[in-house]
Amino acid sequence: MYTKDEIFNQISEILIKDFDCKPDIVKPEAKLVEDLDLDSIDAVDLVVRLQKVIKVRVKPEDFKQISTLQDVVDAIEKIVNSAD
Repeated sequence: MYTKDEIFNQISEILIKDFDCKPDIVKPEAKLVEDLDLDSIDAVDLVVRLQKVIKVRVKPEDFKQISTLQDVVDAIEKIVNSAD
């Protein structure tokens, strides 16, 4: 089980290291497309990387209403906690 802070830190690390996002813009309220400049392929790649970290399969429908980094954290937290 992961806390929201742990999930945010994992996602932030991935965004900074693998997607070249600047650390100062990686905030909970950051919009994935507008602020972090992620496209749909990047979003899929992010989900694949997150699955490896949390070791739980993520379904595409879990990410239908995602627009901010906090939305991603909330979705992952819900998935991880329901998998227990």
